[in-house]
Amino acid sequence: MEDPTSAEAVHEGLSHAPVRVMSARVKLGARLVNLRSRRELLRNLVVSDIRIKYKGSALGLLWSMLNPAFTLGIYFLVFSVVLKNGYPNYVIFLFSGLIVWNMFQNSVFSATGVIVDRAGLVKKVSFPREILPLASVGSAVIYFLIQLVVLIIFLLIFHHAPEWNMLEILPITFASLYLFAASVSIVMAAFTVYMRDMKHLMEVLLQLWFWTSPVVYSYSNSLAVQLGTHHLKWFYFMNPMALIVLTFQRTFYVNTLVHSTLGSHQLIHMLPSWAPSSFLYLNTAMLVVMIGLFLLALIIFGRLEGNFESEL
Repeated sequence: MEDPTSAEAVHEGLSHAPVRVMSARVKLGARLVNLRSRRELLRNLVVSDIRIKYKGSALGLLWSMLNPAFTLGIYFLVFSVVLKNGYPNYVIFLFSGLIVWNMFQNSVFSATGVIVDRAGLVKKVSFPREILPLASVGSAVIYFLIQLVVLIIFLLIFHHAPEWNMLEILPITFASLYLFAASVSIVMAAFTVYMRDMKHLMEVLLQLWFWTSPVVYSYSNSLAVQLGTHHLKWFYFMNPMALIVLTFQRTFYVNTLVHSTLGSHQLIHMLPSWAPSSFLYLNTAMLVVMIGLFLLALIIFGRLEGNFESEL
């Protein structure tokens, strides 16, 4: 059954601009203009998604802060007290990468079936269909910002300062993260209309993707080092999430080489020892690639959306 709150959000957003009937052959430039003119609709859908998630909850959006705080506390107890892994301040290392992954995973997983889930809305109202997966990404951004606040609080508790020189790179990295999540979400939302098993397949692929990204293990234990040769290392970094996670970890965890806390005095290569300028160049290059990928995703979506109504 179509969610009435979502329908109200669409109608409210459409009331601020003339209705344009979308076509599979709309050119890329016109598609971008249509998306820009529907900013209010996108905002309404994001707000609607958040309201639906916490409807009837006494604490409401506060759960988005309490949940990661509880999770971070559990990680601290498990990896720093019970199962000591020898990584100092491991909870900061883990969470600085985990908030990045959570945003990507939540965006893609919720967007994959969003057009199918809102089939009634798609068939009844004319609006840029890309807004539906983009609204899923927008909701994930809100939760990401809340989790970032939790991370900052834990940095204060542990008296752990970030790498200030890296902070200016984070907006570039976040823009790449957003565009990459939006690109995958848009394409998967379109594919799922024709192949309903894609949502279940994506759940499995995201689990595999998580373990091939350097979220829970040090850089010395990553495939980038284990693969050995220079060419295979670059193949590892073809996964955009690898550089994005490493940049956030380098910013908030800071340390590249640390001594094990297990008494072995072993040096652990936690993160790549690249200079901040190297992170800047790599992230800037990745942003250019992500812009191209986002435009390609819109083109693919445009080619696939022509038969949405008949498939739904």
